Amino acid sequence: MSFRLAIGQAFSQIGRNKVMAAASLASITAILLVLGVFFIVVVNVNNMAEGVKQDFDQIQVYLEDSVDDARRAELEAQIAALPGVAGTAYLTREEALEQWKLKWGENADLLERMPENPLPNSIIIDVSDLDLASAIVAGVSPLEGVEKVNYSQDTVDRLLHVTRVVQIVSLIIILFLIFISVMVVSNTIKLTVVAREKEIAIMRYVGATNWFIRGPFLLEGVFIGLISAIISATVIGVLYHYFIDRWGVDFLLLTSSSFVDEWFLTQNLLIIFAALGISIGACGSIVSMRKFLER
Repeated sequence: MSFRLAIGQAFSQIGRNKVMAAASLASITAILLVLGVFFIVVVNVNNMAEGVKQDFDQIQVYLEDSVDDARRAELEAQIAALPGVAGTAYLTREEALEQWKLKWGENADLLERMPENPLPNSIIIDVSDLDLASAIVAGVSPLEGVEKVNYSQDTVDRLLHVTRVVQIVSLIIILFLIFISVMVVSNTIKLTVVAREKEIAIMRYVGATNWFIRGPFLLEGVFIGLISAIISATVIGVLYHYFIDRWGVDFLLLTSSSFVDEWFLTQNLLIIFAALGISIGACGSIVSMRKFLER
């Protein structure tokens, strides 16, 4: 069967079975909408987590007052050799005090009243992989000249744990919804196949190949999936735009993280939905036809 003929047959079948086609369309669209909402939540949670991680990608090593420049250089070399260390920087007590003044803003004058600078010299470690942070802390702490290592390990561990849980749960839910979608399309198209069972039997009797019979049903599932993808991506895009306009600023103030760009997200969502919709429709058609073509 030529591709043009298969397309004509697919549209003809959709026209003859409007109710079932509408049911498939509504089912896939509803499931993709749920997937879209969940996808947006996961993407923004991961984006927020990555932003928070950047606040914990440094370890501050406080040095004893007795550490001279030569020993400090040795310490930096030893630290730089540890796995997971992206780089080091030396922070003098004077520079540290200036940073605190910037953080305190209008209250910085309180720091001027101190009789002396209480802050120690320190080495700032840039961490390339947060999973290795605890090993870096363990490797740095015993070194001679190190007074204290400042790192919020518990906070980082909780953050990494939450991020992993979100990713695992999202994957499970997405796979479950995709499975449900395939079953819905499969059962819907199966009803169409049953209605045309005698016609299919005649086609097989006169020598029609499996792909000659399967082609229009496969394209029918693809068309329904593609239309569902366009509808659901458009709805999600409009809702996401409204959500950003309504709560974007509040979210930024609350979490110090902005929403993922709406155009970037909607564009990628449309691509993902198109791939999912076409795959779901095609798989549903193949599953529903297999029973009849194996007889």
